[in-house]
Amino acid sequence: MKKIICMILSVALCGTFVLSGCGKQDKNGGDGTADKKENEKEIVVATNSETGGLDPAGMIALTYLAYSVSALDELLTYNEAGEIEYRAAESYEVNDDSTVWTFHLRKDAGWSDGTPVTADDFINTMVRSLDPKSGNGYANYLYPIKNAEAIYNGEADADSLGVKAVDDNTLEFTLEKPCVYFLDLLRLPVYTPSCVKYADEVGSGWDKDPKTSVANGPFYLDEYVPEQYFVLKKNEKYWNADKVKLDKITYRFFDDQQSMASAYETGEVDVAPALLSSVMELYEGKDDLVITDTIATRYIYPNLNVKPLDDVRVRKAINLGINREELCSMVGADTEPTVNFIAKYMKDKQSGGYFVDGAEPPFEENLEEAKKLLAEAGYPDGKGFPKLTYSYPSLEMDSDTAQVLQEQLKKNLNIDIELNAQELQVNYTERKAGNFDLCRMNWTADFADPYTYLSMLLSNGTYNCSGIRDEKYDALVEQSDTEKDPVKRAELMHQAEQLAVGEEFYIIPLYSMKSCNLIRPEIKGITQIPATGALEYRYAELEE
Repeated sequence: MKKIICMILSVALCGTFVLSGCGKQDKNGGDGTADKKENEKEIVVATNSETGGLDPAGMIALTYLAYSVSALDELLTYNEAGEIEYRAAESYEVNDDSTVWTFHLRKDAGWSDGTPVTADDFINTMVRSLDPKSGNGYANYLYPIKNAEAIYNGEADADSLGVKAVDDNTLEFTLEKPCVYFLDLLRLPVYTPSCVKYADEVGSGWDKDPKTSVANGPFYLDEYVPEQYFVLKKNEKYWNADKVKLDKITYRFFDDQQSMASAYETGEVDVAPALLSSVMELYEGKDDLVITDTIATRYIYPNLNVKPLDDVRVRKAINLGINREELCSMVGADTEPTVNFIAKYMKDKQSGGYFVDGAEPPFEENLEEAKKLLAEAGYPDGKGFPKLTYSYPSLEMDSDTAQVLQEQLKKNLNIDIELNAQELQVNYTERKAGNFDLCRMNWTADFADPYTYLSMLLSNGTYNCSGIRDEKYDALVEQSDTEKDPVKRAELMHQAEQLAVGEEFYIIPLYSMKSCNLIRPEIKGITQIPATGALEYRYAELEE
């Protein structure tokens, strides 16, 4: 399969290369982007088709993640050396029992329209995120804050939230109990500010209107054309503007990775991230090719509210009956089999090694045992097993994965799976609504702690869309939240993953990934976000 894809992509790239002299879209209007001024330093980045909005309190998807990495400053983050990098905040202190955290904002921090950034801007995002109508999947990461969960569940008023503006430049959090990874959470959308002057209701449209979509980061929104592109311009009012070398970053939407690769070949874009693995062969030995580790896991949610997926024997049989080595050999060289939920490349902060290597794998594939389990569940040799539907985004990698899984489950367990390819936005919406039997899921770490994965399966988790309710699992994760001994905490998190993935089989892990990126060699200063592995462009520059 991947050889065929490589041949198709080769033909496509050769075709676009031959035609590039007369068929290349002009950046001054052919693709709808703004006129490029003389000597203006601009890069054009390819990104996946438009999903979600730009409001940190709204539904977070790929478009927000592309935008926010260059346009919004969180309070603080961690650099590649694991050291704190202050952004919107310049310092913080915490009380003795780690339940009160006080952050001091930069007095020189301002929004791109000149409005000062204040503590109320951070509170604005949090309060709006805790309204279930916002559709924000990250709201549960606010739950360590006093009364946050009660507010989300309609059991308390928003003004009881344990966050207050001591003054314009001082933000104080009061937690329900100590949370050892609280600083890690601060890079998440729900902890990011939104200007109270403009950011009102989620979905009102302020976030995609350049007149109201102000930014407190290195770049701000200058233009947004739905389903085509958006343009970020340098924020001259940014506190660290002297270190920002680019004048403009344009993000162009593409429906598939092949189109992104073709656009790179013709010069239509300067950066094409997360491409098909076949590009590795085509660009082997060239400076354009940059391979990075992605801290992500591709997996499947079985809906526990759909029979027979409510039977753990069925979920286990499907897990044990998949040949992940074969799957990865068919899907691409940028994938590696995994039976873990926590990402393969997530580092253990204490040991420096990979976290998943600190425990035995949750399970091992075993086709004979899978068949036995299916028979015990009442489906010997797959007889009488109802046809289930597998829903997935209509992207190349996911389509290839779906076809291989369909073939394997039929061959190995005599189970028929109907494939349901969906537009990316539709897949997000249907999964969140619980409208699926089996649903593809990909989770890229949001912060550098295994909790970013384990929280997905909590009974009260906003991303728990498959009906998981497990008090024992919840208790293990909750215990790890407050355990200050890193060795003991790691053991608790390993136990939680083993319970969820190796005993109850709440998910079907498939593979981890590397990211195949094409970047113009003259672009320097692009870095990786340590927590996620994603590319960051805020301090990129063009070599003279």
